[in-house]
Amino acid sequence: MQEAANPPDWDRIDTVLLDMDGTVLDLEWDMRFWRDTVPRRFAAQHGVTLDEARRTVYPLFQSVHGTLDWYCIEFWSRRLQLDIAAMKRALRHELAWLPQAREFIGRLRAEGRRVVLVTNAHPGTLEIKDAQLGLRRHFDAMHSSHPFGAAKEHAEFWPRLAEREPFDRQRTLFVDDSLPVLQAARAHGIEWVYAIRRPVSYGPAREMNGFPAVDFVHELSGAARAPVAATPGMA
Repeated sequence: MQEAANPPDWDRIDTVLLDMDGTVLDLEWDMRFWRDTVPRRFAAQHGVTLDEARRTVYPLFQSVHGTLDWYCIEFWSRRLQLDIAAMKRALRHELAWLPQAREFIGRLRAEGRRVVLVTNAHPGTLEIKDAQLGLRRHFDAMHSSHPFGAAKEHAEFWPRLAEREPFDRQRTLFVDDSLPVLQAARAHGIEWVYAIRRPVSYGPAREMNGFPAVDFVHELSGAARAPVAATPGMA
């Protein structure tokens, strides 16, 4: 059942952890890349029809969904014999922010909160998106799950992140568009966990059962109040 999205109590939040694709960046770019670009390039590279390519690559995608391999451009380059990084760079000009995401991040940082990007994207993909959109200048820190050896869906990721990026779980807000990730964050004890209903800007809103949800991340800012003081040891 969809929970009512009561606004967070910003007076009780020092740290904001944000997912990347589908939370601050439009997921349409990634969906189109894997559903269309990769099968088409696979078909051309291997001399098969587009339907044959889809029947080959889609089951491969499903077989590793939710693992680091699913997000790993090196894994897919080897498995499909395609230069995935080069293919992504060729389309980087089509990357886009979700509505008002940058402005939301800017307001939070201006109020004194630490805003951290936490993504399952491979470091190579993160580098491409950062180079195109200037992500780094909008965040206090950015973390890919790959160096931690576990995707955000898995319980072991969260204590490893906390070692690198200390945060008070009772004073932290986390936002993501994936139910398994949200469940793992809640199980770790993060107090404020919100879901995104519209990871694709033009797409319909989805049901995110069990979590308070908003269409776009900027809708959480309505209750933001006075600036908060930096918490010692949280940098």
